[in-house]
Amino acid sequence: MAFADDIALIKKQEAELVFPVFDEAVAFKIGSAIRDRALAQNLPIIVDIRTFDRPLFYAAMPGSNASNPDWARRKTNVVRRFLRSTYRLVLEQQRPDRSFKPGEGLDMSDYVLAGGGFPVTVKGAGVIGVIAVSGLPEREDHGVVVDALCSHLGVDGRELALPPEAK
Repeated sequence: MAFADDIALIKKQEAELVFPVFDEAVAFKIGSAIRDRALAQNLPIIVDIRTFDRPLFYAAMPGSNASNPDWARRKTNVVRRFLRSTYRLVLEQQRPDRSFKPGEGLDMSDYVLAGGGFPVTVKGAGVIGVIAVSGLPEREDHGVVVDALCSHLGVDGRELALPPEAK
């Protein structure tokens, strides 16, 4: 039942974390907040914020590696294709090999089932882009993005945060 609860909460995150407006300044503010947190907590991540037609913010933290940008790119492709959080898709698909079902026709070199990609949704416009974080376990990548969005949008993050993963 935990998967179903997490999926329901992620759907709520996607529905509530909606921007009145999203532009270069907003992307910079959110990206900078994630970067500041990463530096303060020594998180070895990259953050990539973009609309579907161009990049708006990118930062690589100490400890991140050369594969993180590719993971973020593939997460971005997934958000663009499905218009939802990549971690939600991980939970819905339940595919340990990180690939989509063969019938989807999505090449692993361009699409990956891994948390950390979150849709940028603008009221009245829909999903226009993505915030991708890569470098932590996928649930944590997802949480970093959600925390930053809650803070920026003035939403109580305690109500939208996923509980710690059951071991």
